[in-house]
This record gives sequence, C-alpha cells and structure tokens, in this order.
Amino acid sequence: MSYLGTSYIAYACVAWFTFFHTFSSTAELPGALLDLSLWKLTLPVDTARKGRPDEIRQPELASFVDDNHFYADTAKGGGVFRAYVEGIPTKGSTYPRSELREMTADPDIRAQWSTEYPDLHTMILQLAVTATPSAKPHVVCAQIHNAEQDVLMVRLEGKKLFIERKPLDDIFLTRRYELGTFIKIKIQAGNKRIKLWIDNQLAMNWPVVAEGCYFKAGCYTQSNPSRGDRKGAYGEVVISSLKLD
Repeated sequence: MSYLGTSYIAYACVAWFTFFHTFSSTAELPGALLDLSLWKLTLPVDTARKGRPDEIRQPELASFVDDNHFYADTAKGGGVFRAYVEGIPTKGSTYPRSELREMTADPDIRAQWSTEYPDLHTMILQLAVTATPSAKPHVVCAQIHNAEQDVLMVRLEGKKLFIERKPLDDIFLTRRYELGTFIKIKIQAGNKRIKLWIDNQLAMNWPVVAEGCYFKAGCYTQSNPSRGDRKGAYGEVVISSLKLD
C-alpha cells in the first residue's frame, strides 16, 4: 500500500473519530435537545453560592451538564431534570428543584408579565415524570408563578395528575398516570385568562388576573427527609420538547 493510501486511511479515521466524538458530545447536551435560550436553571446544590441553590444562566446554560441533576438521555427521550430529596431548597420552600425559570433575551433580566393584557404568553412542552420518591411520591413538572407564589402547578401525586390552582379547586387530568408516560402540555396566559391543554385537549379555561408572572418547567420534588424519604430518593422529569411563544 502506498504512503498516500496509508495517510488517507489514517486521516479518514481521525476525521471520523473527531466527527463522531463531536456529534456524541453535542448530543449529550440538554441544550442540544431543548431550546434553553430564554431560561435559567436552578439546581438543588450550593457549589457556587454557600447555602443557596446554584443558578446557571445563558450563555453557560447552552453547554451545561450536571450528571446528577441535569443531562441528556436519548434512551429516556430528552433532557433529564432530577432533584434528590436532600437537595438544597430555594428561599421560601423546603423542597428541592432542578427546574427552569423563564428569562428575557437578556440573561440577567427575569421575565415578568401579566395575564391581564391581550398579548398571549405560551409554553408548550412534552414531558414524562419518570421517578418519584417512595414515601411522598409528589412531583411538580410545570408552573406559572407570580411575584409572590405559584399561580398554578401541574402536579403528580402517586398516580393522580392534576392542575393545582390557588385558591380554587384542583382540576384532575388523570387518576391513573404511569411513570414514564409522555404528555403534551400547552399553557397560554393573556386576556385575563389562563388556558391549559393536555394532549391537545382543553382541560382548563380559567378567568384570572395575575401580575409578575413567569413560566417554570422541570422537576420540583415535593419531599425531603423530614417527610420520611431517605437520602438518595429523588423525583425526575424528562422533557423531550420545550417552546416559548
């Protein structure tokens, strides 16, 4: 075999390895699977800010991975959000979260909007709750929050999947949810209403005015060791698609 032939084969091998490694590395990024440009991530760890959960904003978030709390898993079908029960909670809560919070195009400015006006704010996502703690198997996977508290939460308790609204009654979506089942959620706010669809079926049309609002998505585990769950127990949500309008 000529030197040219040997060199070509060697070059081809190196080029293929470089391409495959680059492709694999990119595919392993949640930011390669989900559009995270208008979000920041809160993690239930305090490596950067002692006593407070870490926050990862753009542009760092685009290439960020945490093997324990936030990573891509094509076998599971998307970006994985995991929060262990012993994780560091945010201020005003006793529960841990691996969760996205809506931001503006400026990564240092938080989104905040009102449901009162005609302009519509929409979040569309496809997700599955894939794990819950055993003692208190409760996980929140999507929210609208206002300046003070949650306005609504899509919540799983055991097999009961429902919309929690304050101060109104819950709206049950199913009482037989199976872990790992993907559902499509669309939430739209504006014109003094919040509407929510599950798998393209309108489940809620709620007349409500709320100020300082923003979307949240991911895994907000509703348990901690004081609730009877041992360290190492966790909630987990996989998001396969995510879009803000």
